[in-house]
Amino acid sequence: MIKRFFKLIFKILFWGFVASVFTVVVFKWLPVPITPLMVIRNTQATSTQKNRGWKHDWVPIENISTNLQLAVISSEDQLFVKHNGFDIEAIEKAYDNNQKGKKIRGASTISQQTAKNVFLWPSRSWLRKGLEAYFTFLIELIWSKERIMEVYLNSIEMGPGIYGAEAASQYWFKKSAAKLSRQEAAAIAAILPSPLRYRANPATAYIQGRKAWIVKQMYFYGPLNYENTDDK
Repeated sequence: MIKRFFKLIFKILFWGFVASVFTVVVFKWLPVPITPLMVIRNTQATSTQKNRGWKHDWVPIENISTNLQLAVISSEDQLFVKHNGFDIEAIEKAYDNNQKGKKIRGASTISQQTAKNVFLWPSRSWLRKGLEAYFTFLIELIWSKERIMEVYLNSIEMGPGIYGAEAASQYWFKKSAAKLSRQEAAAIAAILPSPLRYRANPATAYIQGRKAWIVKQMYFYGPLNYENTDDK
């Protein structure tokens, strides 16, 4: 019985590994049609009769303003093009901060957020964090940085029932993602920590402050360049 049990566990892990690698390889080229969060949010909304469905229009990264790409990097992960999926210094700072009993501080990179949004469910469990690290490693190994950004900007929640840059641009500013100005891009980036709580337009005083900080960081960051950051 024990031998059979371990044999079963091995088979589950093996085929889980094969399936995960296959999925990541497929999504290196194909659009991500749906994420677990979309399903969860829609189920929650349907059960409370607040809303049904979601808006999600996949567009290639060429049709997403570089302003928005730069805004999310400047606000969420300024070492995105340099790290291998994990910002060790940020993780250490977050750990020290949390150990002191202060407000819980995250340290997730854009790569980690992409792995979580596309492949996993929202929670703070150790299992989820372990799988997040695994999928982060996979996408950094198989995808380019530009592809990670493309999937990230097409998959993340950017408003109530709003997923991805194109749907968010249309919802908040009535224009395509390709035409977002620096200020508009910064406004969308400003609400990402809590897109169901904040509004990109019209922005509250708090979001206006965050937007101004992001725009300043965009100028400091300089031109966006994905080249020579990896050889995938």
